[in-house]
Amino acid sequence: MNELIKINYDSEQPTVSGRELHEFLQVGTEYKKWFERMSEYGFSENTDFARVTQKCPTLGGMQNMTDHQLTVPMAKEICMLQRNEKGKQARQYFIQLENAWNTPEQVMARALKLADKQMHALQIENSELTYQNQLMHPKALFADAVAASKTSILVGELAKLLRQNGVDIGEKRLFDYLRDNGYLIKRIGTDRNMPTQRSVDAGWFTIKETTITRPDDAPLINKTPKVTGKGQAYFINLFLSGKAKF
Repeated sequence: MNELIKINYDSEQPTVSGRELHEFLQVGTEYKKWFERMSEYGFSENTDFARVTQKCPTLGGMQNMTDHQLTVPMAKEICMLQRNEKGKQARQYFIQLENAWNTPEQVMARALKLADKQMHALQIENSELTYQNQLMHPKALFADAVAASKTSILVGELAKLLRQNGVDIGEKRLFDYLRDNGYLIKRIGTDRNMPTQRSVDAGWFTIKETTITRPDDAPLINKTPKVTGKGQAYFINLFLSGKAKF
């Protein structure tokens, strides 16, 4: 079938440019007034046609020009309204186009094309999920291994673990964060830097007590906060998720 008027197949159904149809029909009225008059026959925007704007060269430079992409049924009805030989010729052309568009072969071809498009989208989504999983998997394994660990570590050692996982923090800043956010006791005194009751109840910290024997005085009990395996996993996940502000 010879192409009298260019057909656009970019959307779900074929469309035709209103300006190109106007030109083919050799309408004497300017396009804007002609299209407004045609629209009065009951055609609806975004159902029968879509408004498009494109830049076109003019004597004064580039200028925005409004066009419309018409569905084939609308274009066919407009051709009938022209009541001339060009209108009849274009209408027959659109009828042939519709017949070809609705053949079983074309319907199947469109279904396969849609399936390919959906499959491609799923492949892209799956690739992105796989990539994100690869990024997070080592961190998840590390956190799981730490959580299962029975070894408690010092706060300074936790700071080193965080730095190894990309968190820019040192021992002093980590102590400041833990005190400021209620994980360690903040007040000045013998209990400073000891775990709060909340931290102990959650299983994030333990207290290691070391007895220092002094010959001429009573034994001195030294208390040191230590981060449990559960606490290590908790703080690593907290900092890696970006929820910890310091």
